[in-house]
Amino acid sequence: MKKLFRISVALTIGCAFLFSSCSKKASSGSSKKVQVTFAGTEAATTGQSRMMQAVADKLNATGRFDASVQVAGALSGDTDALVTQAKLGVSLVVPSDPGRLASQFNIPDLNILMSPYILTDPAVLKKLPDTQLFKEWQQELEKQGIVYITNMYNGFRCFYTTKPVKSVSDLSGLRIRGFGNAIGNGLAKYLGFANIGISWGEVFPGIQQKTLDGCEVQVATADGARLYEVVKNIAMTRHYMLQSAFVCSANFYNSLSPSDRDLFVKTMREAAFEYGEIIRNEESSYYDNMKAHGVTITDVDILEFQKAIEPLYVNNDLGFSAGLKDRLFKELTE
Repeated sequence: MKKLFRISVALTIGCAFLFSSCSKKASSGSSKKVQVTFAGTEAATTGQSRMMQAVADKLNATGRFDASVQVAGALSGDTDALVTQAKLGVSLVVPSDPGRLASQFNIPDLNILMSPYILTDPAVLKKLPDTQLFKEWQQELEKQGIVYITNMYNGFRCFYTTKPVKSVSDLSGLRIRGFGNAIGNGLAKYLGFANIGISWGEVFPGIQQKTLDGCEVQVATADGARLYEVVKNIAMTRHYMLQSAFVCSANFYNSLSPSDRDLFVKTMREAAFEYGEIIRNEESSYYDNMKAHGVTITDVDILEFQKAIEPLYVNNDLGFSAGLKDRLFKELTE
């Protein structure tokens, strides 16, 4: 707890300094470049981190932006803490995910984008920002200090465990690091494992010290964290189509000139689609690397896992609005 408090204080002070510095530069004249920091928790080698670097490079090449990138938890290993700093006015762009945003900002319907076995085709994310649903979520988030920019495919999540998982029953009683939100808790409830909602930076040592039995995560992040050193089993459940939901400070966004704002959004959305495709194409090589390090990959019966999850929707544990799924699919195909 003390360690987390120290990290939180350091983050707050550091981000406050950054915000103060940016504010002073912005007020000194309109010719000054727009300063913004892209901040994430994934390793620099992952598609998400490389996407942010590519966006920063493109923005900087215009001569209108001074964008920097801080990944691998350099500012914080806690995504929610980074989003909170953006909400408070720090000029940050942060890749969160729909489930985190749904819990952090109390917008239950946002959970549908990350719910188990709902979205299964990454191609639909190109259309998502044009839907009325997305625009409504944007409005709700902006009221709370955050601007929702776009979503990027970031891999299907599977179970990485110290013990083999071949069926739903094999998860029973295991301590698995998952999302510490309604989606993560719902998945754990119906698949039978104990959901441990700790920060990503605590996962490797947790498995190493045997306080965790594994985690559920996407392969690029698992490879970047060298999880193959502490887990030797992957169950290919593909239960979430993970999306990086990019958000930024409303203060920062609204301070941009119309032309800079259009450039910023266009660059972000184009890069999100481009790198989503790159991530899809790279996944097989990451799995090959896992195998090369002695990890056993098991193709489970997806229908068994889908059937186990059905009560999540029958009971409406996530509190979805009536007809939400049908409306989402309709707007994505219009």
